[in-house]
Amino acid sequence: MDGTLLIVAAVFLVAILYSSVGHGGASGYLAVMALLAVAPEVTRPTALTLNLFVAGIATFQYYRAGHFSWRIFLPFAAASMPMAYLGGTIQLPGNAYKIVLGVVLILAAARLAFDLKSDDTVSEPPVVWCVLIGAVVGLLSGLVGVGGGIFLTPILLLMHWSGAKTAAGVSALFIFVNSAAGLAGGYRQLESLQSYVWFWIAAAIAGGIIGSTLGAKRFDSLTLRRVLAVVLVFAGVKLIAV
Repeated sequence: MDGTLLIVAAVFLVAILYSSVGHGGASGYLAVMALLAVAPEVTRPTALTLNLFVAGIATFQYYRAGHFSWRIFLPFAAASMPMAYLGGTIQLPGNAYKIVLGVVLILAAARLAFDLKSDDTVSEPPVVWCVLIGAVVGLLSGLVGVGGGIFLTPILLLMHWSGAKTAAGVSALFIFVNSAAGLAGGYRQLESLQSYVWFWIAAAIAGGIIGSTLGAKRFDSLTLRRVLAVVLVFAGVKLIAV
């Protein structure tokens, strides 16, 4: 496929930047594929597959470093997983998918562009809100082909339900289980994956190891993430306008 080497390099960079904040990088992979005109039927299963590897690595790194909370994770995941599965079974019409994906990429860009801080005041998240938020994020994740961490992390921080590192660790596993559920719901789309996807997976794994190792320790990637945010906005606008 033309542009494979360019995509491999882009996937590697995206995996480093996203995993440094506990994310799998699906919105970044989707932006890269949108800009390079990868077929829409390939983009969703590919992004979710890459997510599994990167989010799995990030989960291990953050959990090992002590940045995780089952108490926060479980209610969100319990509601999101079945909805992500449902979303994976739904195939949006081409134009509708492009618009929804474009909006998601622009929202993801906003998340990456700002360095959200948490303070020492952390409160218990209400279970009702966890379930509602998890369900909405899960459905959107399955529909578009993301893991949902790009939405969960800012919610946890802005609502003061978690510290920054714990939010990253929780989001990593949240992304992993939603990606798996979304793939299970749209398993027929896995047939569209091409053989060259293994090169992308290798790049994502390498980038995920580097980024999550740095992120679980101490790494300020804000400037680089803002550059990536510009790419996401450009890709999002392109999808919506064209």
